[in-house]
Order: sequence, then C-alpha cells, then structure tokens
Amino acid sequence: MSHPYHGLNELREMFLSFFESKGHLRLPSFSLVPQNDKSILLINAGMTPMKPWFKGEEEPPCHRVCTCQKCIRTGDIDNVGKTARHGTYFEMLGNFSFGDYFKHEAIAWSWEFLTSPQWVGLEADRLYPSIYLDDDEAFDIWNKEIGIPKERIFRFGKEDNFWEHGSGPCGPCSEIYYDRGPEYGCGKPGCTVGCDCDRYIEIWNNVFSQFDNDGQGHYTELKQKNIDTGMGLERLACVCQNVESLFDVDTVMNITHKVSQLTGAHYGETEKRDVSLRVITDHIRSATFMICDGILPSNEGRGYVLRRLLRRAARHGKLLGVNDPFLYQVVDTVIHENQGQYPDLLEKQTYITKVIRTEEENFGRTIDGGMKIFSDLLAEHQAKGEKIFSGADAFRLYDTFGFPIDLTAEMVAEQGMTVDEESFRQLMQEQKQRAREARKALGDLGWAGVEFGKDIPATEFVGYDHNEFDATVVALVADDELRGEIPAGSDAVVVLDRSPFYAEMGGQVADHGTISADGVLFTVSDVQKNKGGKFMHYGRLTEGTLHVGDTVHAAIDTERRKAIRRAHSTTHLLDAALKKVLGEHVHQAGSLVEPDRLRFDFTHFEAITPEELHQVEELVNDAILEGYPVVTEVLPIEEAKKKGAVAMFGEKYGDTVRVVEMGDVSIEFCGGTHVDNTAKAGPFRVKSETSVASGVRRIEATCGKLTLQSMERSQGVLHKAAQFLKTAPASLLERMEQQASEMKQLRQTLDKLKSEASLGEAKQFLASAKTVKGLHVITTTRTGMDTAAMRTMGDFLRDKDPSVVAVIASINGEKVSFLAVCGKEAVARGIKAGDLVRSVSAVCGGKGGGKPDSAMGGGTELLKVDDALASVDDFVSEKLS
Repeated sequence: MSHPYHGLNELREMFLSFFESKGHLRLPSFSLVPQNDKSILLINAGMTPMKPWFKGEEEPPCHRVCTCQKCIRTGDIDNVGKTARHGTYFEMLGNFSFGDYFKHEAIAWSWEFLTSPQWVGLEADRLYPSIYLDDDEAFDIWNKEIGIPKERIFRFGKEDNFWEHGSGPCGPCSEIYYDRGPEYGCGKPGCTVGCDCDRYIEIWNNVFSQFDNDGQGHYTELKQKNIDTGMGLERLACVCQNVESLFDVDTVMNITHKVSQLTGAHYGETEKRDVSLRVITDHIRSATFMICDGILPSNEGRGYVLRRLLRRAARHGKLLGVNDPFLYQVVDTVIHENQGQYPDLLEKQTYITKVIRTEEENFGRTIDGGMKIFSDLLAEHQAKGEKIFSGADAFRLYDTFGFPIDLTAEMVAEQGMTVDEESFRQLMQEQKQRAREARKALGDLGWAGVEFGKDIPATEFVGYDHNEFDATVVALVADDELRGEIPAGSDAVVVLDRSPFYAEMGGQVADHGTISADGVLFTVSDVQKNKGGKFMHYGRLTEGTLHVGDTVHAAIDTERRKAIRRAHSTTHLLDAALKKVLGEHVHQAGSLVEPDRLRFDFTHFEAITPEELHQVEELVNDAILEGYPVVTEVLPIEEAKKKGAVAMFGEKYGDTVRVVEMGDVSIEFCGGTHVDNTAKAGPFRVKSETSVASGVRRIEATCGKLTLQSMERSQGVLHKAAQFLKTAPASLLERMEQQASEMKQLRQTLDKLKSEASLGEAKQFLASAKTVKGLHVITTTRTGMDTAAMRTMGDFLRDKDPSVVAVIASINGEKVSFLAVCGKEAVARGIKAGDLVRSVSAVCGGKGGGKPDSAMGGGTELLKVDDALASVDDFVSEKLS
C-alpha cells in the first residue's frame, strides 16, 4: 500500500472539511426516522432526507451542502455475516448542489479529494472513472480537463450508470473505481472495471440530476440541475486501510474485539464463528443508532426492524455459547467509536443500554419458552425425511412464542431445510382478516350495518363553542333498519345535521345528554362518528314520537363535559411531564379520557421509579397551579409543526390541524375538548403505573372532583384511625409506632410464657419416660402447637437426657406434624431421629427426615396418630435387638 493510512473518523472529518473549503454548508446527519416521507421506513441513502430540496418544493438552507448521513438498509439482511461486504448500518458521505454547480465542479472536486496529498492521497493510476453510455460531456471533462486517457474511461449502460427511481428527477452517473490489485481479482483474462470480482471497487458516485422522467420513459431537461454525490464511508476506509472488508475497518473491528471479549470467540477461528461475530457487530451498530433516534423495539414498522436486528444478534450470541444478555455491554464501545461525530449517543448512552438489555431479556424468555417446541417440531419433520418446515408450525411458533418468521427460517436453514413461507403468510393473512372483522369500523354504515346513503350529510360539530344547539333529525335507525319515525320505548340511533355532542375519538369518550322537542325526550348514552362523518347518537326514546325532519334541541350533560375537559387537558400536561422526566423518546401509545379520570399509554422501556413518578406528578400539579391559559387554534399543518406542536405518533393529519397550547408547557395536535385554563383541571393524582406491552407503560390517574373525593375519603380514614387509637391525626404515626413497640413486647412475653410452659411439660415427660432397651422413650400428642414450640420442647428433652428418644405429634386442622429427637447416647447406639420420624410419618401416610438428633415429618391420616406413636417402642426394640 503506497497511499497514506486514514482512520474512519479521520476520513469523515476530512471529507466534510474539504467541501466546506469549497463553499458548502456542513449539515449534521438527519435522523434515521424519515420526516414527512412515508415511502420508506428508515433513511437508506445520503440524499433521501433532501428530496424536497432536489424537487424544488422547499428552499434549502444553502445551495451547496455536504453531509455524512447515517443509513440503514435491511434488504440484504440474510446475507449480513455470510459475506464480507453486506451490512445494515453504514454512513454515506455526500456533497450536494441544488441548482448551483454541475458536472465540471463535481468531477474536479471528487478527483482532487481522492488524489491530492493534502487530502486522501490515493494513487491516481489506480483510479478509473466510468460514465453513462452517451454522456460525452462527462467524458470530455474526465479526458480533457482531468487528463484521464480515454482507454481508462469506461462507458456503461442504464443499469450501471443512470440513476432513476420511477418518475421524477434522474440523470446519468459517473463513478470512480479503485484497483485494489490482482490479489483481489478473479484471475480471468480480461478482468477489468465492471467485473464482479473484488479487484475494482467503486468508491465514488457522482449523480448528475438533469432530467425529469414522466414515468412513461419521456425525459425533459430540468430547469434546476442538481448534483447528488454518494460515497460509502466504510468502503473508502477499506481502501485507505488496505483491509478486506468493512468488518476489518478500525472502528468496526474495535467493536468486534469487544464482542470477542464477551463471547470468547475470536475472528478467524472458523467461518461459522466469523459469521456470528459479523452479525453481532453489524446489528449492534444499527440498533444503537436506531434507538438513539427514538426507535423502540415493537412488532411493526421500524420498531420491528430494530427488534429483528437485536433478536438476530442475540441468537448468534447463543450460537457462540452466550446464554445471558450481553449485547448491551457492547454499546459502550459502539458509542466510544462514534461519539465524536454523534455526541447525542453519549447523552443517551444509559437509555440505549437499558433498551437493549430489556429487549435481550425479553427475547431470552421467548427463546427459552419456544426452543423445546421448535426442536420437537424440527425432529418430527426430519423423522419423516422432509426438507420443508410447514407454514403451520412456523405460524404456531410465531403466534404462541413470538418467533419471527425470519428467525425460524434461519434456524431451519442451518438444518438444510426451508420454511413454507407462502403457507405461513396465508395463515398470517387469515389471522389479520379475523382481527379486522373483529374490530371492523362501521364505515359509512349506521347501526348494525344499516347503509345511510350519501344524500344524508355529514354532521357539523358545534360542541367547541356550544353546549346545546338546535338541529334537524336527518336519519333514524331502530331494529337494524332506517326509519321515518320511532315511538317511545325504542332503543335507537339518531343522526343530526349539527350536534354539540362530542363523538368518541382520540381516546376521549363521548358526551351524554338529551335530544328533545315538545313532548319528545331521547336520552343519549353514546356517540360514534362513522367514516361518512355522521354522528350517531345512541340512546333510548323515553317520551313521544321522533320523526326524520323534526327540529330538536340537542343538549349535552355539561357537568360530565367539564369533567372530561379536565381529564383531557391533564393528559396533555402528563405527556409533557413524562417527556421532561424520562426523555424525548416518550410517545403517546394510546389514551382513554373519561370524566376526571385518564389512562395514558406511552413508550418507555422500564418501570418508572417512585422518585420519577413523584417528579411527574409534581410537574403536572405545578402546571395546573400556574393557571396557564389553554389556547386552541386551527393552523396549516406545516405552520403548526414550526411552532413545535407534537403530533401523535403514527396518526394521519390533513392540511390543517387543531393545535392546543398550554403556556410553554405543552403544544399538541388535538381535536378534543379542553378547559380554558389549566387551573380548572383541579388536583392531579397518579393511581397506578404498570406495563401493558414490551416497551409500553401505562399510567392511570385522576383529576378534578375525583381526586378531591379520593382525598376526602383518605382524610376520613385518617380521622377514624386517629379516633380509634385515641390520638390526633397529626400524632397518628407516632401513636402507631408506639403501639407496634408495645405489641412486639407483648409477643415476646407471650413467647416466653409458651416456652416456659413447654419446658414445664417437658420436665414432666422426663419423669414419666418409658424405658426400652435402656433408652428413655417419650411420646405425646398436642393440638395446635406450632413448629417453634415443638422444637423448643424437643431441644430441651434431647439436651437434658442423653438417653432420650422422643416423638411429639401436633395436630393442626387436617394434618399432623411429627418431631423426633434423640439424645447423644441414643444416637451413639444407632437410633437416628431422621429414620425414626420417617417411619412414624409413614404410618399416617406421610414423609419425613432430618438430622440424627432432630428431624421433622408429617402426615394426613389423623386416625392413625396413636398407632404411629405406639410404633416408636417397636422401632427402638428392633434397632437394638
């Protein structure tokens, strides 16, 4: 290797500094979570976060930008570890122009950076550019301006040198290949740039975005021509460090060293172990960065990608003989190698470590629970000589034990088998269909499947400003049918053109109230909104007859609405408090808002400590006491986001959104009803904090009148307790401590009296002992004697008379307990308490055992207790005969 050695972190900084010197604005890496782009789960290329700038939809902060972008690609996850080139996490270096410079500058700067001794300093004669087949402009720049001989410039077709992705901006590419030398080649005659072997490796790709593809194969020149340069940081490091693969690059290999230290497996021992080491190293890098960007393990979306990576890495740990969680211990090394460029890793180190450890522990239980079943199922297939593991069995492992299909597929592949994934997917689809049918929304249907029809308008909600409102009945449903009228006594659904009733949405329960007219009263017990926008008022007509077309007066239960408002506003304050105490990873995962009561589900990886819960409760109450005005306004969604409004994760929103703002504490998208000042929410109190799913916690709490009522009940109990103990409430704790101390003394005195009584009885037993073969045999029966008292009596007998052999029986309910003791002389002569109590207990259908001088046993056949005690004489006689 004749070029200088450069570490990966050094190369990253070198690239960004170089393009800063060319007038580029250095931007930090965007999050791995795409923003306003639902076409992908995770950022997978350097230019992906900048699509709006490339398309001209948004103005970039600068028309020249350079970045080092974190990327995740999981399309080849099954090959990760099996080859030296595949990985899920990588960093993409990029310089970008949005309508500024074009081919001349892009090509010149790429060449300068790679070959200049001031920068990377690669040997120019090892570099080979490629261009699109008919891009003569790029050819002339390479040939005439850079000075590359024409025989070293390669022309390739669309598949290799034209970048496009469906319709939209696209254009030709110019790549730069590095010749690693014949030792990396295939040895075939004519091996050159474009060969599939590892000799010529692409290290730079200039994309000239100059056309617009209409999706039908028609290309027109773009008014704004762009440059999109991509270069894999790890790949460049491979060249600069002259190593085999990305796993041999300095920072990555340091992670592998840590994995080796924890597993005892070392790189290069066997190919099988190398695969596991590569999988673990790659996946723990990906997981660390994903969690840092707010992703938590789950069973869907990007959370499932994370869970899959962690579980795959954990299983390869098991293949290396590590059965306990260990991945979390690698996090420190991953962060140490990357914290210079990504300081937020260090800030979230404790959190990242805890998330990974929790997922490892959960997976350990999953694996342990399902591996026996998997092994049995596998053995059944192998016994039949089958090479296909059934989809039904794979589904059983998934449905019962949480085995992802890819994990099952990987495990059976190691046995030379495949999974019937088509059958598995069919079973999954059937399960999803059953679930969909179970929770199927009413859609544009009314009650019990009645079709309303498009001629019935959507209901206008007027409840933000009105508690009661005059409206027109536009539809009635009773007995599963649309009706023109309904009589008194009917359970029905009423649809109005306008309504002050809030339909159950966003976790907030529906309003209750009445719909009335002269001689007519309909009591509303629930309100649902269907997909057609119609508010369905469920209830019972208690008076009169109601007709379609009637003008009615709709009025909500205002006290109930006030209580719901208090709970909903408190929920927003709770969300903000949790983020402040636990971290920004907290996202709402569901809620229920009822009158003065709330349930809030949120993403978090472990139980909240009592101290944290106290902090949360205190922050919410502080916000209530501050009396912040609650301001609601409808804004364009982009304006709302710029204000910092928090959207519920995974929710879909239109062009305009309703924003609820509470001072500088909380600002969220929300369509619910709220108090106009936080002070009206009343006292807040957490009732419980529990787990509802992996990575999801639940808080249940009260506010307003419910909290006051709870406080009043607690105060009442406090006063009654104080009266009972004849003291003041303020002195109750002191009085209870005094009572506890007196009780302790009384118990000690009682135990002493019981002991003295037992010892008194024991002395009498010694005086009346029966002599058998020179030993003093004692048997007695007691009712309700506890074990401690039996041992006290037995120890006294054993210590007082070396020749004693005693058995004490105590009957408690439907069981009998036996204690056998033998003095020193009795033990020396061969009588052992353990053997004796075992023999005695057997008479009563039980078992026993213990030491030679003291042993316990028991039985359940109470009618044979006398027989059992009578057998003691025979036991001693037989042993000594």
